[in-house]
Amino acid sequence: MPPDAAPHAAANLLCIGFDGPTLPPATAELIAGGVGVVILFARNAETPAQIAKLTHAIREAADHPVIVCVDQEGGKVQRFEGGFTAVPAARELADGGEAAVRVAGRTQADELRAVGVDFNLAPVLDVDTNPDNPVIGPRSLSSDPAIVAKLGVAWIDAMQREGVAACAKHFPGHGDTTVDSHEDLPRITHDRARLDAVELVPFRAAVAAGVASVMTAHVVAESIDADRPATLSPAVVDGMLRRELGYDGVVISDDLEMKAISERMDVGDAAVQAVAAGVDLVLCCHDLDRQRAVIAALADAIERGVVSGDRVASAHRRLARLAASYASAT
Repeated sequence: MPPDAAPHAAANLLCIGFDGPTLPPATAELIAGGVGVVILFARNAETPAQIAKLTHAIREAADHPVIVCVDQEGGKVQRFEGGFTAVPAARELADGGEAAVRVAGRTQADELRAVGVDFNLAPVLDVDTNPDNPVIGPRSLSSDPAIVAKLGVAWIDAMQREGVAACAKHFPGHGDTTVDSHEDLPRITHDRARLDAVELVPFRAAVAAGVASVMTAHVVAESIDADRPATLSPAVVDGMLRRELGYDGVVISDDLEMKAISERMDVGDAAVQAVAAGVDLVLCCHDLDRQRAVIAALADAIERGVVSGDRVASAHRRLARLAASYASAT
């Protein structure tokens, strides 16, 4: 293997973020070194024209296709505001039924595509069954899994028809938790029958509808794997999502810098475990040193065979397919 092959292969499995409205040189170096997905936040956004200039600079930094993504759910989770339509939170949007959801999805996609963003980390498909949930709540479409499934699929279809990849999140379900995974590690104690009847219903529908990506939750689903968060669990990612649900799209982790993961283990080690479990793309949204550490850890794991060549090849295949289908040319 050439000296730079493993680091480049590793970087391609990483989605990175950065501070500020312009592309930092150090981040540009990571993109040039193989990073294939970049995430933007409110900290990066000033105006639509500035965002378009930034996404162009991101793509100019690489000689390979680069996907740019954002969390543009609506409501409180709307990273781009000035110059963009203020889409209501999912729960409010759901009151307007499928027609309202489709209009929102088309609007989001058109506005994102116009500024060079081709991947929206939405919709939330968690079923809001716990009124004490500190992180989902109005981000969920409903407490009824059938409604979440129906409206979630409409949202996915509306965005993807307009050329923006969608993301069903947070698998296998973050709706019935009392802990925010940004702060600690939640656990879901329900048995498998309950998961099948509630949490998994919208995700099955999204998979059947051809959703471009699925995001894993930093949540322990005890009836599937009592020892590992879903993001790091072969039983959840490879066993349930890939084999049982038959999903062959891109599996993306939630941010590995969230405390559910980062306060329990080294982020580089977490990235290796996630990719080995079947995750194709790991998020490291904030810290440059951690991003470099993730690339180094994954490169070492690839070189030593801890992450198999077949596993890396399958992730690269899915990411290349996502880029071919959705990535902007400039």
